Amino acid sequence: MQEAEIKNYTKLNALAEQGGIVIFGCGEDKNIPTCELCQAFAVEQKVYNRSFESISIKDALCVYKETIDALSPETVLLHIGEADVDFFAESSAEFDNKYRELIVYIKSQNKKCRIAIVSLKNYDSDTQIGEMNKHLKYIADSEQCEYGDIATKKVWNPKATMDAAFFVYSIGFVRNLKNKRPLYDLVKILFCYNA
Repeated sequence: MQEAEIKNYTKLNALAEQGGIVIFGCGEDKNIPTCELCQAFAVEQKVYNRSFESISIKDALCVYKETIDALSPETVLLHIGEADVDFFAESSAEFDNKYRELIVYIKSQNKKCRIAIVSLKNYDSDTQIGEMNKHLKYIADSEQCEYGDIATKKVWNPKATMDAAFFVYSIGFVRNLKNKRPLYDLVKILFCYNA
């Protein structure tokens, strides 16, 4: 299955513009409605979803090279770990090392690339996932990445975020200054729209 997904993304990359935002996740991330969300929240940058049904951090670096390198992203939203709960339980140190290897590689390709590590959803307060999220936060801090915490169902009002974005655009600030959307906003928009 992963080979078919890689082949499909490789074909899509030929049509894509470089320098956008890339979602690199797994599971339900594959079905994030990026076009609709970008329109609703006035995200002007190109957003490409390169998520897989199931991907382990053990394979992530190789898959990144095959499916995302060609896009030369300026922002990468990493949401990997869902398929690694057992791997993390066996060797949290190896899990951490694989994550760091991926981040180091991304930075070696583009030193200015913004990277956000997105936590795993943990609505049932699973202790193992809670521990993984602590490790992901530590990795984000130690590697100078942002950490997007979506572990709990916090009250997030997408309508208020949308209204605020349109107000700022209407007075000309963001559009004229070409500011990049804060990673915190991108994480909430793309990963919490249906929370």
